[in-house]
Order: sequence, then C-alpha cells, then structure tokens
Amino acid sequence: MGNASIWGRIRQSEAASGLALVSPTAIYAILLLAAPLATVFLYSFAASEQGRIVWDFSFDNYIKIWTAPNVQLILLRSLTVSMSVTLATVLLAYPVAYFVSFHVPASKKSIWLFLITIPFWTSYIIRVFLWKGIILGYNGVINTVLMGIGITDEPLQAINYNAGAMIMTLAHAYAPFAILPIFVALEKIDRSLLEAGQDLGESRLLTFWRVTLPLSMPGVIAAVLIVFIPTIGDYVTPDLIGGGKVPMIANMIEVQMLKQNNKALGSAIAVTTMLIVCIVSIVFLLLNRRFLRAQK
Repeated sequence: MGNASIWGRIRQSEAASGLALVSPTAIYAILLLAAPLATVFLYSFAASEQGRIVWDFSFDNYIKIWTAPNVQLILLRSLTVSMSVTLATVLLAYPVAYFVSFHVPASKKSIWLFLITIPFWTSYIIRVFLWKGIILGYNGVINTVLMGIGITDEPLQAINYNAGAMIMTLAHAYAPFAILPIFVALEKIDRSLLEAGQDLGESRLLTFWRVTLPLSMPGVIAAVLIVFIPTIGDYVTPDLIGGGKVPMIANMIEVQMLKQNNKALGSAIAVTTMLIVCIVSIVFLLLNRRFLRAQK
C-alpha cells in the first residue's frame, strides 16, 4: 500500500508530467538522431572487408584520411566552397535585410518578408536544375546575354560545372536563411541610439560602422552558421551543378558508403567533417556570446 501511494504521488508530480510531455520527442531524437550518429561513430573505428564491418578497433581510417592527398584536397575544397558561399550569402543578405528593416514602412515589412520566402515554394532540386539549365546552361540566360551584347561569339561552357557555379547556386538557395536572422537583429536595434550618434556629429556611414553593424552581429553570426553548416555537407549541388567534376566531401562519403561499400572509411570521413563543423560552430558561438555581452 505504501509503495502504491508513493508511485501515485510520483505520477502526479510535475516532474512526471514534464517527462511524459518530452518523452515522445526524446525517444524520436534518440532513435532518429542519436542512434545513427552513434553507429557512424562506432563504424569509424572499425574496418571494412568485402562490404562487411569487422570490429577491429583502430585509428586506421582516420590515419588514411589525414594522410591521403585526395581526401585532404576534397576537405579543403569543401571548406573553401562553403566559406565562399557563406561570405557571398551574408554580403548579399545584409543589404536586403537592412533595406527592409530601415527603409520599408512597418505596414509593408510582412509583405517583403513574404516575397523573400517565395523561393521556398519550389523544390530545392527544381531550383538547382533551373540554375544548371536556364541560367548557367549552354543556351541559358547568361550565355544569351553575353552573346547578345557582343562579348562572346559562342556560348561559354566554363560558367558551368565548376566551383564558381556551385557558389552562385548555393548562395541563391540559402539567401533567405541569411536575410531573416539579420533582419531580426536589425529590428531589435534601438533607433534612438542611431539618432544619438548622428546628433553627436557622426555621419551615417560612421554611425552604421560603430553602432548598427556591431549591434547586428548576433544576427550575422546566426546567418553564418545557418548557411555554413548545411553547405559544407551539400550533396545535390556539387553532383548536378559540378557535374561530378568538382566533388565535395558529401560526394566522397556517398562513394565510400554506397559505391565502394566501405562503410568504415565513409563513417570516419563523416565524423571528421562533423568535427570540423563543430569546431567552426563553437568559434562563432563564442563570438556571438562576446557580442551579446558587449551589448549589455
């Protein structure tokens, strides 16, 4: 009887109610996120023999990664492309977010934000194919314009199937993800601070540099993380826009996992990529904390 009453009190407690609420989400996260990641991590220390996992714990896969020139080249290329996409996206997104925040009337801001999200109405695959065929293609918009104004006599093939084409496509695809957090950060800025700076004799440029930009940096850092993390592991764009000529780290993982059936080495490459992303994310999160402390 005593045990039954204790169990009844536990079931009626706030902790039990909270656990009941979060348990479906926790189980979902464990089964679909934590368990696959743990499996990949364990596989990275194993060995593959004829497509089978041999549980021989060693660091051989990681040694292969950091000593193989082709893997290092692809890792470096992935980092370079992802950082270039992040830089291009943020540089393009900031003026748009600034214009909407400071120059669009409050009654029309929601319409502008609605228009910014229109690209999400179509599939990502469709947008990539549009870039590949209609914009960058042999008879695409860019080649048509270049021939129309007399810069070239025949369509250029160099504008497609290269890293530059991938950077343009990815920057367009992730631009809304960068615009929105920057816009939110700009909206939180107290306009009286800007007016005070101009009253003290500062020009608009100096006011922006000394007040607006530092106060909006948390939004910029959020945009950097939102763009950098998915682009470094993007698989579709390098495969379609790059035409297989400019493989990225995700393409290499796919080759090891599926085509060569080397799950151990593919897992080690995936873990290495996640570690790189984690280090970069921590650096930017520390920068974000620094900017937030500076605002207090």
